[in-house]
Amino acid sequence: MTPSTARRSRARPAATKAPTPPRPFVAHHLAPPHEILSEEESRKVLEHLGASPERLPKILVSDPGLKTDPKFEGLRERGEALVGRLVRVHRPSATAGDAVAYRLIVPNVGGD
Repeated sequence: MTPSTARRSRARPAATKAPTPPRPFVAHHLAPPHEILSEEESRKVLEHLGASPERLPKILVSDPGLKTDPKFEGLRERGEALVGRLVRVHRPSATAGDAVAYRLIVPNVGGD
């Protein structure tokens, strides 16, 4: 018996899915807390460090770590400029206890 060249269609009716709402952001337990500083605080930190903003490490405005700051969503909704502000990152350290790092928020490559 030779097999038939016609294939049987096992097409099932397309199930229509309701669009799923976006999940709320939950920070990973290994993501260190980020704190977005105000413009005044940013200026004071730069004076204390004696550094220009261009010399600091950068962080993209779309970085998920910024969402660990509860103020982040409120700042974005109000349309406040985040680019150019500093972010204080607290990391646990075996030797220092709490290591603090500062980063400068820069725009995305696409322009955001």
